[in-house]
Amino acid sequence: MIVPEKYIHEQKRIKSLESYSILDTLPEADYDNLTLIASQICGTPIALITFVDEERQWFKSHAGLDISETPRDYSFCAYAINDPKNVFIIPDARNDIRFHDNPVVAGKPNVIFYAGVPLTNEEGLPLGTICVIDHKPKVLSPAQIRSLKALSEQTMKLLELRLNKIQLEKTMEALEKKNLELERFAYIAAHDLKSPLANISGLTDFFIDNYNETIDEEGKEIINLIKSSSSKLRDMIDSLLSYSKSSVTKKENNTKISLSVLEKELSNLFIFKNNCSITFKSNVSSVYTNKTAIEQILINLVTNAIKYNDKENIEIEIEIIEENGFYKIAVSDNGPGISKEYHKVIFEIFEVGSTLDRYGLKGNGIGLATVKKIVEALDGTIDIESEMGKGSKFIFTLAREIELVV
Repeated sequence: MIVPEKYIHEQKRIKSLESYSILDTLPEADYDNLTLIASQICGTPIALITFVDEERQWFKSHAGLDISETPRDYSFCAYAINDPKNVFIIPDARNDIRFHDNPVVAGKPNVIFYAGVPLTNEEGLPLGTICVIDHKPKVLSPAQIRSLKALSEQTMKLLELRLNKIQLEKTMEALEKKNLELERFAYIAAHDLKSPLANISGLTDFFIDNYNETIDEEGKEIINLIKSSSSKLRDMIDSLLSYSKSSVTKKENNTKISLSVLEKELSNLFIFKNNCSITFKSNVSSVYTNKTAIEQILINLVTNAIKYNDKENIEIEIEIIEENGFYKIAVSDNGPGISKEYHKVIFEIFEVGSTLDRYGLKGNGIGLATVKKIVEALDGTIDIESEMGKGSKFIFTLAREIELVV
């Protein structure tokens, strides 16, 4: 017996093999189907998908064989990978000086005939083989050899899909980690900015209260500008804090929410808004979902409906419909409407429409982005229906969870 030499770029080959994380994995039907087809096409009792490791050859699929690996020194496949561009065929191992006294030839599993096609990746590195084995001498037809080559290509496609999945999972994990770090940074930065802003606001109030008589009109205007700017910045920071925390709402427990209670609580929040009516319509008396999330969504949408309304009497309608598998919720208003060119961008953070609110100010583009983030975290969707002069309707869905009765 002659022990097969190591592949010319062995370390690179082993590193590539390890990147697929295929060694010592459980059996999979996709691979077993390929060895079954190989066995039937070539008329052999044994067919294998093998990977040649440093000291062994390991079988991902082993049709007709009840072992999962053999030493590399006994491996026919270790010879096959040294010539990755060709099919390695041994018609009768008993007549080949390299194999005649090999333990797997002389004993079990009695390898007499062998044909193996290297599994070669895109870099040209051979990872192993798909091979067929018989207990007696054999010759394959050209058609059988072509079929075996085709099966090797299918095996490599399965491996490449596996590798792509691994790489995608690593990328997603890295992105998730980066997103968490960015959100944490935004939260800490925004939180730390609130204190000096509160000091600025307090100092301007102090100047106005105590030095109002000694400050000229230009000075008063400057102080008022400082006060309004710090107030606007504080509102933006509060919105950013809300946005950074919005992704954790899905982790909270769902609860049964009475719609009459939800209507009362929401109306009380806006009771100080003159000439504003909020009405509820629903085909159910309660919903089972995340209370914090639905409150945040509705407060944001109602606040926007009030801020950007141009009517003397503001009318807001909230409709909650239970459908198969989800709740469909619509918040409608009698405001000026939103131009179609802004229907998509208004849900992106820091993107705003051209409309000023009823106080002549422009939004910060965080509120609707927060709403979208919460809705999507709860496996829902959000959209808008609006025409200029005909008001706006924001429609979102939430997954309808089944209430567990203990």
